[in-house]
Amino acid sequence: MKDFLAKYRPNFEKGGKYEKLMPLFGTIDTFLYVPDHTTKSGSHVRDAIDLKRTMIVVVIALVPALLFGIWNAGHQHYVFSGEYLDMAEGFWPKVWYGIQKIVPLIVVSYAFGLGTEFVFATRKGHALHEGYLVSGMLIPLCVPIDIPLWMLALSAIFAVVIGKEIFGGTGMNIINIALTARAFLFFAYPTKMSGDKVWVGDLPDGVSGATALGELALTVPLDKTSPEVTSVVDKFGAAGDFSMMNSFIGNIPGSVGETSALAILIGAAILMFTGIGSWRIIISSFIGGLLMGFIFNLVGANAYMDLPPVHQLLLGGFLFGVVFMATDPVTGARTNTGQWIYGFFAGFFSILVRVFNPAYPEGVMMAILFMNIMAPLIDHYVVEANIKKRLKRIKVASA
Repeated sequence: MKDFLAKYRPNFEKGGKYEKLMPLFGTIDTFLYVPDHTTKSGSHVRDAIDLKRTMIVVVIALVPALLFGIWNAGHQHYVFSGEYLDMAEGFWPKVWYGIQKIVPLIVVSYAFGLGTEFVFATRKGHALHEGYLVSGMLIPLCVPIDIPLWMLALSAIFAVVIGKEIFGGTGMNIINIALTARAFLFFAYPTKMSGDKVWVGDLPDGVSGATALGELALTVPLDKTSPEVTSVVDKFGAAGDFSMMNSFIGNIPGSVGETSALAILIGAAILMFTGIGSWRIIISSFIGGLLMGFIFNLVGANAYMDLPPVHQLLLGGFLFGVVFMATDPVTGARTNTGQWIYGFFAGFFSILVRVFNPAYPEGVMMAILFMNIMAPLIDHYVVEANIKKRLKRIKVASA
């Protein structure tokens, strides 16, 4: 394969027959093999790994959530259709249903996202940026399984153009690309990002497949003692559909890759062990979310606030967001102290938004996007504080 690429490389280089397709050829070459080019100036070597390999590690960390999401898509469909109610029953039909629903989402995400990047790369004369290797997988994992493919394609194009390329490309964007795509879908096509059927697919009329956060949002304006609230609260008990155990395993309705806390935590372990994801951001996000949940427990104004803090973290896209999106090295805080602050408020605001404003049940989306904007400011003041500390040391030493 390497000899084959070397043989045809001249056709794609300057003056070659396919000169304009060099970005595509270079992308394939460096995706398969370590790039043979070096940085000309301003290089500070910190690791032997290159950017594509960094991105591949994140994709590998997403595999557990992806595989579980494929099974769970089929499981939820058959459960709400009245078939295969047991988790172990009908395993392969569930997997096959999930494959039919989710693989097209992944194909469309990569096709239109990378296609858009190819257009920009051709105009600029460089290889495709590596960042979309991860974004192309994150986008289909954070949307409902029944999102129309044309909407997903439009969101991928929007995310690449508005979220990244207008800022200069990979490494220059100020907000997470996958969350940009999800925010676009949420505000442009809200009916396709909420409701019952979008989470479990192809349900007959009159059958509801509402998510846990959707159920809790309905209780906010009601008295805690009302029968409607009691019926919802029962679903979150030890024997309910949204029990803490079910929420941890992930056999509940939700976005493709966001339901299984277990699968996401496996991915988090991979990211932290390899050093690709910041453990400071992940841990501090958990602390912030737990603290906000505990404060709500003290207030206890409605059933949503009464939910145990740990259970809050297991629901919705909280874990998926803080593990795979808040840890984005481009849009997150860079300094060690800044990462603690950034992560804490990302978790804190996630629970705050979801409970105080049920119109945004996935508060983690809004919280992380907000903290993306604040990350440079956080780092600025952390650096300024460090400078002041060192200046004081100099004065002491001089004295």
